[in-house]
Amino acid sequence: MSLAGSSYPRRFVPVDADMGDWSQVEPLFDRLEARPIDGVAELEQWLLDVSELNACLSQESSRRYVAMTGHTDDPALEKAWLDFIENIEPKWKERNNRLDRRYVSMPQRTALDPARYLVYDRNTAVGVEIFRDENVPLQTEDARLDQRYQKICGAMTVNYEGREQTLQQMARYLQEPDRRIRREAWELISARRLADREPIEEIFDAMLDLRTRIAAAAGLPDFRDYQFKAYRRFDYTPADCFTFHRTIERLVVPAFRGLQRERSALLGVEPLRPWDLAVDPRNRPPLRPFEGARQLSEGCSAIFHRIDPELGAQFDAMVAAGWLDLESRKGKAPGGYQATFDEDRHPFIFMNAVGVHRDVETLLHEGGHAFHALACRDEPLLAYRHCGMEMAEVASMGMELLASDHLDVFYSGEDLVRARREQLEGILSTFCWVAVIDAFQHWLYEHPGHTRQQRAACWMDLLGRFGGIEDYSGHEMARQYAWQRQLHLFGVPLYYIEYAIAQVGALQLWARARRDKVRALRDYRRALALGGSKPLPQLWEAAGLRFDFSEQTVGPLIEMVLEELSLLA
Repeated sequence: MSLAGSSYPRRFVPVDADMGDWSQVEPLFDRLEARPIDGVAELEQWLLDVSELNACLSQESSRRYVAMTGHTDDPALEKAWLDFIENIEPKWKERNNRLDRRYVSMPQRTALDPARYLVYDRNTAVGVEIFRDENVPLQTEDARLDQRYQKICGAMTVNYEGREQTLQQMARYLQEPDRRIRREAWELISARRLADREPIEEIFDAMLDLRTRIAAAAGLPDFRDYQFKAYRRFDYTPADCFTFHRTIERLVVPAFRGLQRERSALLGVEPLRPWDLAVDPRNRPPLRPFEGARQLSEGCSAIFHRIDPELGAQFDAMVAAGWLDLESRKGKAPGGYQATFDEDRHPFIFMNAVGVHRDVETLLHEGGHAFHALACRDEPLLAYRHCGMEMAEVASMGMELLASDHLDVFYSGEDLVRARREQLEGILSTFCWVAVIDAFQHWLYEHPGHTRQQRAACWMDLLGRFGGIEDYSGHEMARQYAWQRQLHLFGVPLYYIEYAIAQVGALQLWARARRDKVRALRDYRRALALGGSKPLPQLWEAAGLRFDFSEQTVGPLIEMVLEELSLLA
């Protein structure tokens, strides 16, 4: 299979048009705005041409973002990214809004097939509702601030064992049986993060001010209300999030803390300290599943082939095309993501692999996102080649769990048991951490104008409610500022609850696969192929899942995880 050879030629946008040159882009918006539309067929063609232009611009944005995050220390790449978000993106947003307004006002809109255009129609209408010209420069400044945050984090290194290492590379030492090494590594990481706490606080304060102004300009009471509309969250409310928090607090937190007490007893340490959380609880040497990016990608390829030969072929084609940047290095932004190059309709995977088990999970996760992008790449409307993150994360988290039966590619014997336990324990800890981050974000935007001291107090209260039992005595400041490492707070505000919602979906998928793997995979792939063309509950239904995160649904899933953990003891 050669995905790189697949072709989606430009039909409206000139082949040689430079999407980074506004003088070449603007006439295309002019043509779309002025084009006569007399019937449904003309409207549908107009929508396709709008989609093509937006895909071309989106790809230019993704291309520059991938380059910048891969080399935050390269001034030319930084300049290219900033030039796009300052000089192209604001004009693009404004002109796109004018096209959206034209669409919403068209009489032909009511004659479109509702089964086909329901999601597009309601999403566009909400976008028009909240758009304000005066918010464009505010959003541009918000993006600039996020770039500054990424640059600060990308430059964070420490000297250890005679060499300069990124914080991601230092994570390996947190798994060492020697407690002295773990503590040294943890304290170095913590001190390095704290060294930049003040500029990061300043960036975040500025972001909060901008976001408050954005919501006010849109006529909404706070930025949370604005962002719920911006994320097109039609199927749940802030009240549902609070209910979900309580479900996690009641069902997951006790189980998570119980596992930590077991860890403390097995390690023979009392109290448990923050540098004791990543090491094997039986104090065995750390899992080292691979050496280098090639071995990582080859192992994940073998897993994907076992799950489904077609998915394996797709992943191999991505590797051959160079659509992955896997290894950690100095100057590379932290974290991992999957970006889609929307014009060419192919995914790109970015991560910071250092040779630990979490890297395997990350590539399997981002692989799920990539398969999602490929599954719906033939959808002509750009808007339908993407979907809400509550489904997008089912694609990725579901893939992690589907892959869990094949981790013997990387491990054998007791290491295989350890890897599977680590994955399931990670699910419980993820639920708890998501609850912390999401509840924190709700508080942030419900309390505009709060002080840094109030923010810190809220954070500490939430850690007490949802966090673990580890003791931070002597390192209280590290705990107080731990929120600063969560890049979502900076770059994608109020995006994080999706991980917990999607985990509920992924666990349902796993439960179905344990009963009937063939049917579960078939339904999973069928749902991915729908992209974002159906409302969220229908996308879940296509995968055989129930869009619900009440105790009634979550309870049996947590019991399933705990039962599996007991078998892996």
